[in-house]
Amino acid sequence: MSGSGTKADGSGFDAFRSGWEAEIGDGFPLPTFSPATTRDFRVRSRATTVGDVAVTDLHGASAIRTEGPLDGVEDQVRMYVVQHGSWTLGAPLARAEQTVAAGQFLLRHIGRPLHFETVPDTRAKVLVLPAAMLKPLLGRRQSVSGPADSAEVRLLVAHANMMYDTVADLAPAGVQAAHSTLIELAKAVARRRIDDAEPQLAPALVRAAKDLADSRLADPELSGTMLARELNVSVRNLQRAFAATGEPVTAYIRRRRLEEARLALTAPTGRLSVSELAAHWQFADSSHFIRAFKKLYGRTPTEYARSVAPPRN
Repeated sequence: MSGSGTKADGSGFDAFRSGWEAEIGDGFPLPTFSPATTRDFRVRSRATTVGDVAVTDLHGASAIRTEGPLDGVEDQVRMYVVQHGSWTLGAPLARAEQTVAAGQFLLRHIGRPLHFETVPDTRAKVLVLPAAMLKPLLGRRQSVSGPADSAEVRLLVAHANMMYDTVADLAPAGVQAAHSTLIELAKAVARRRIDDAEPQLAPALVRAAKDLADSRLADPELSGTMLARELNVSVRNLQRAFAATGEPVTAYIRRRRLEEARLALTAPTGRLSVSELAAHWQFADSSHFIRAFKKLYGRTPTEYARSVAPPRN
C-alpha cells in the first residue's frame, strides 16, 4: 500500500522516474518513452496503490509518447478516464488503435504491453486492475467505453479520489475494504449499472453526490432528487447513504451554499449584497438566508462582513 504525489516539471523526466520508482515500486513499471517525450517532459502526477490495484492522476503539459518494442505479457484491466485532451492506445496506424477523448472513459483488458500517446495538456485518471475478476464481464470486445459522467464512473472516480486521502491511515481491514469497493465499482462500470443498495458502496455514493452537488450549488434545481437521478440511484438509498454520515443531503447542500456565501462576503471586490447572495445561492428570500447564516456562523451576514473587513487607515 502506498500513496504518492510524484511530480516533475522543470526537473524533467529523471526526477519523475526516480519518484515513481521510489513511491510506486516495481509492480507498476514505467514504459519506454520517446526521446522527444523525455527531452521535454512536463508532467505532474499523483498515484496510490492498494495491493494489485494502482490509481494515477496525470496532467501532461507536454505530449507523451512511448517508443520501441514493448515486450512481455500484461494480464491486466486498465481504465482511462480523460478529463482534458486525449489518450490514444496502440501504435500509430495500427488496426487496434483506440483513442479516449475528453469526457470519455475506456475500460479495457490488456493482454500485452501497448503503446500510448497523449496530446499536450492531457488530464486523465488511469487505473490498473486485476484481470481475473473483470475480464469475464467485458464481453467479446474485451472493452467497455462511454461518457465519463455516467453514474458508475462518477462513483468509481469518487472512491479512487477518497483513496488518495485515506489509504495511508487505514488499518489492514480498511485497506481490504477500499480494495474490494474499487473492484466492485469497476465491475459496475463493466456491467453499466450499480447496485445502489449495496452498503459497501455507500461512502463512494456520498462522495460522488457531494462532488456533483459542489459543482452545481447555484443551480435552482439542485436537490437530493436531482442528485439521485444524475447518479442513477434511488432517492431512498441516497438518503440512507448520507444518514450514515450524520448529515442529510439537504443539510449538506445548505451548508455548502452558506460556506460559499461566507467566502463571497470576504471578496475584496465585486461584493454582492445580502439580497443578491440570498438569490444567487437559492434561498427563498433574504430573511431565510440571514437566519440560516446566523445559525451556522453565530452572526448575521452583515455582522460577519464587518468583522472580517480590513481596518481603515
